[in-house]
Amino acid sequence: MKKSIQIIAILLFTITISCDNYLEVLPNGQENTENYFNTAEDYENALIGVYDLLSTTYLNQILGEIASDNSLCGGENPTDVLDWQQIDDMTHNPDNGALRNIFQWMYAGISRANYIMEFKDKTPFARKEQVIAETKFLRSYYYFELVKFFGSVPMYLDKRITIEETQSIDKSTTAVIYAQLERDLEDAANVLPWQQGQEGRATKGAALALLGKIYLYQNKFTEASQTLDQVINSGQYSLVSNFSSIFSNQNENNSESVFEVQYFGQEGASFDCFQCVEGNIAVGFMGPRFRTGNYTPYADGFSFNIPSLAIVNAFETGDLRRDATYFNINDFVATRPDVTFSEGHDHNGYFNFKYIPYAEGNALDQRLTHSNNYRAIRYADVLLMAAEAHVQGGSAGLAQNYLDMIRDRAFGNTSNRIPATLNNILQERRLELAGEGHRFFDQVRTGQTSSIPGFTPNKNELFPLPRIEIELSGNRWSQNPGY
Repeated sequence: MKKSIQIIAILLFTITISCDNYLEVLPNGQENTENYFNTAEDYENALIGVYDLLSTTYLNQILGEIASDNSLCGGENPTDVLDWQQIDDMTHNPDNGALRNIFQWMYAGISRANYIMEFKDKTPFARKEQVIAETKFLRSYYYFELVKFFGSVPMYLDKRITIEETQSIDKSTTAVIYAQLERDLEDAANVLPWQQGQEGRATKGAALALLGKIYLYQNKFTEASQTLDQVINSGQYSLVSNFSSIFSNQNENNSESVFEVQYFGQEGASFDCFQCVEGNIAVGFMGPRFRTGNYTPYADGFSFNIPSLAIVNAFETGDLRRDATYFNINDFVATRPDVTFSEGHDHNGYFNFKYIPYAEGNALDQRLTHSNNYRAIRYADVLLMAAEAHVQGGSAGLAQNYLDMIRDRAFGNTSNRIPATLNNILQERRLELAGEGHRFFDQVRTGQTSSIPGFTPNKNELFPLPRIEIELSGNRWSQNPGY
């Protein structure tokens, strides 16, 4: 977890289904992976290892915006991080390195979870049931990310997979995967508490919110509304009154946070191992290219993930979220004439303000170790998902209440309410969650992809499975259509 727990050496591995072999680390020269789980501390440390891979989901957030109509790739020039540029242009292919990273990193998290599940019955201890529940939540989180990006993927549970076994594992359908995630999240929600003693750990609310989202992605609107209503009716969460403060480094794990990825900005980083860092890499990559002058409290960045003018201009007059979502560098420089910056590719004067880099949030590398937590599931997201599910299920009354809550905060009054139609709710999702990595997947699941430049129907709804992973499987897996 953030700031306080160190990952022990045995867990600093990245097991994926394309690894050469399984690690046989001998911690302290005595134990290996087969006889490790002997104490409660062993299980707790292994669980921290599962949480650790959440740090790699910075890439999922960036690509979820770049692939959508909300954002342009940006960077220094049109070839800067070419893998991202291709996704922005919808010219990506099975050799895209960023997509392979997501594939590998999510399976690394799954493998760490399965390591615990394989030995879940070995040693009894008081918190065992909750450790398993947290493990199931995290494994579900990683699998859901894989399904969002790739659709049908191989699914394996409760054991590690040898190289020989990778040659015999077929892809599972999304229906089969979703059914398993439903079971795991129901189990987790029945065990986890509403509040944890340590920030960042999975809770009952997080499990129910993710379950409700998975129902929504399957158009199971009744199940989605019932599940999300449990989160809302629990009384555990509330909207932060001041929208502009939600993403402040001083307001992490606030009343609106249902699940938040914890980042730590005071530990080193390396461009050679992005999965090794503890800081939020996305933040530095999205910041403006400041050059001179006093631009505190912000830090310099690489100017990626540039918001499109379409989303900037989509906010209505009086909507307080616009200036809290997008940073207007021209307005900023007008008040600080000593500040200069470089214009990168796709420059239009705007940057992601929700995840702008702060100078106080990093130590050793301003562009790699930022401490900004990622608000993975916000209460506002839950309200809008529930509103959508209720409208789709024919219950407009509750949907109206949930939408009104979002709009009232956005404008600071009750005079800008709109009818809770499906289109209005989906537009509100776009505005409320802009810059947070959800837009592309919302567009795909609701069939609103025509506004994405270069999008090819019946192809770009999914990303291609990495070519090398298909080859390493013995070519058992079919490629996604169009690739």
